[in-house]
Amino acid sequence: MARTKTAFFCRECGNETPKWQGQCPACREWNSLVEEPAAPRRAKAAASGSSVRLAGAGSPAPVRLRDVEGAEGQRWPTGLAEFDFVLGGGIVPGSVVLVGGEPGIGKSTILLQVAARLEGAGRSTLYVSGEESAHQVKLRADRMDQPAGAVTLLAETELDTLLLRAAELNPRVLLVDSIQTVYTPELEGAPGNVGQVRECAARLQRFAKQTGTAVFLVGHVTKGGGIAGPKTLEHIVDTVLYFEAAGGLDHRVLRATKNRFGGVDEIGVFRMTAGGLSPVGNPSELFLGERSESVPGSAVVATMEGTRPLLVEVQALAAKAAYGAPQRVSAGIDPKRLALLLAVLEKRAGLPFGQLDVFLNVVGGLRLAETAGDAAVAVALASSVFDRAVPADVVVIGELGLGGELRAVGQMERRLAEAARMGFRTAYLSPRAVPQNVPSGIRAVPAEDVRALVDRIFA
Repeated sequence: MARTKTAFFCRECGNETPKWQGQCPACREWNSLVEEPAAPRRAKAAASGSSVRLAGAGSPAPVRLRDVEGAEGQRWPTGLAEFDFVLGGGIVPGSVVLVGGEPGIGKSTILLQVAARLEGAGRSTLYVSGEESAHQVKLRADRMDQPAGAVTLLAETELDTLLLRAAELNPRVLLVDSIQTVYTPELEGAPGNVGQVRECAARLQRFAKQTGTAVFLVGHVTKGGGIAGPKTLEHIVDTVLYFEAAGGLDHRVLRATKNRFGGVDEIGVFRMTAGGLSPVGNPSELFLGERSESVPGSAVVATMEGTRPLLVEVQALAAKAAYGAPQRVSAGIDPKRLALLLAVLEKRAGLPFGQLDVFLNVVGGLRLAETAGDAAVAVALASSVFDRAVPADVVVIGELGLGGELRAVGQMERRLAEAARMGFRTAYLSPRAVPQNVPSGIRAVPAEDVRALVDRIFA
């Protein structure tokens, strides 16, 4: 029996090497090489072009940019407001969107809802299920509030058959659940390996560009949280969406980590219900819904998620250390950032944290990635130390420097407008961040440094 020839592929960049190495010679990532069957040269050459010839798909001629027509193509709204917002206004014809997330978080559900709404709007869809049978998909569709009986379903995992059916039906939107289950017999190896995922995604991308069909791909995630398969999968597609959820909560956050047709880091918030995913039109109200206004250790910050201002509650608890070394526990903020802010508070504001356990939490399972939440974290910690609640109508915005100074952050007018809309009347911020036109209904109070900030709030 002939021995199958193998090669080593990098999970991050897809580079192929004949033998294993600790570090990928192309992208310099460590421990990223995996052994997979190597395809014969003839098979590789055949796989480089789709075996399904599409009508009218010839070689494009070079043109000047000024002669390109239809650059501002019309988008297709899905009817799910939050989903359209994350995409940048709707589905772009010919685009490829990758949707990733933990198992059971709602990837298949939201795509089936999108397909049902598009069919209701007169745009044909083809839902390809590689993981579930037609009966399983029908059971999910029956539970949804949106009728999905008009959606065309194909239970198939072989790529050539999938593309052949899509070419015959010519849908406006093709949804593949999931890319890790699709395979091509021209390449050796099981579905889901590096070579199969890369080749299948590349051919689906060519199909989308040649026909103008929008393609949605569901992607599995690894235990580290990244999408399974080579990193080139995320480079091939136009948009990458991640589903996130906090443990025990019924809301889901859809985040755009890459978008060639819209803003990056835009988020959409959904609530998981028995009838599917329901968009949340006012995320700030959701995250502040159970806020207790009289409990010390709580502060509110107006953060930016992409272009959307969002009000988030930060909770802090400082208590006497029960053991020799005080604990530093944080959820929703980088632990190193917390350690930095504690040092600034102790050195510049005179608050003693050396013998105190510190616990910090960003309510709702969100993660504060931008530094605009520094001042809110500092105020929440000071509130817990003083055992005095922050006034209920106060929002705190700003970055803290190592010298204790309060620094300005961008898009302040939009942050203040969102705070005023939610009923906040006072905003503490850097003097350099006070906008010329402060939104009506809110007062901007400047504070030069963290000591002045703490003194003015708790004086």
